[in-house]
Parts: sequence; structure tokens; C-alpha cells
Amino acid sequence: MPRVVGVDIPNNKRLDIALTYVYGVGRATATKVCEELRLDPAMQARDLSEEQLTNLATHLEKVYVVEGSLRRQIAAAIARLRDIGSYRGLRHRRGLPVRGQRTRTNARGRKGPKKTVAGKKSVKGMK
Repeated sequence: MPRVVGVDIPNNKRLDIALTYVYGVGRATATKVCEELRLDPAMQARDLSEEQLTNLATHLEKVYVVEGSLRRQIAAAIARLRDIGSYRGLRHRRGLPVRGQRTRTNARGRKGPKKTVAGKKSVKGMK
């Protein structure tokens, strides 16, 4: 498995798909990188030479914000929102949707599994 920017990219996938395993690189960016470095996007990742791998890694680190630095940047942005006490920071802190989605139904991905609360006793149950 070739290693690019600290990530093992799969051998048996096309180069443009394999590059998406790097955090911060999507399909469009992967295709653009292949174009800039004059690499065939259809070639298998295992067919990359050592020189091509080093060129790829240096290009990604120099031109794009990827992996650890991108994760740190995002975490710092969220921490800033929390610190200044903005509405978005409050939503991040509470683990609720940040971008205006409804929470009465759905939002399970953000809120986690249901926590059932015991309801009122029915009239039938009292008799």
C-alpha cells in the first residue's frame, strides 16, 4: 500500500479514487491533482513509482490543507465558536444540529440513539 501524507491508500483502486482516502481530498480535488502532476487518473495506485509518490505527497502538502492540519483547523474554528458564545457554538456544545435542521423528528445522527422517557399513564391504565 502506498503511503501518502501519512495515509495508506489502497493498491487495487484507481488513483483518483485512492486519493480520496486522504482527509480533505475529494473526487474533484483528486482529479485536479492528477491533472496538475500529469498522472493518469485511471492507473492503479500500486503502479506509482517512488518519485511519483514523493511528488504527489509534496504537492498535496504544499498546495492543499489536508489530514492533521485540516482537522486542527476545523477543531479550532469550532472551539472559537464555543468560546465566543455564538448560537452555532452552543449547538456544537450541546451536540445538536448546527445548520438550522429540525430536531422534533430526525436529527438522530447528531443526537445519538433515542432515549425513551416514560410517558403519562393512560386513562385506561388507571381503572
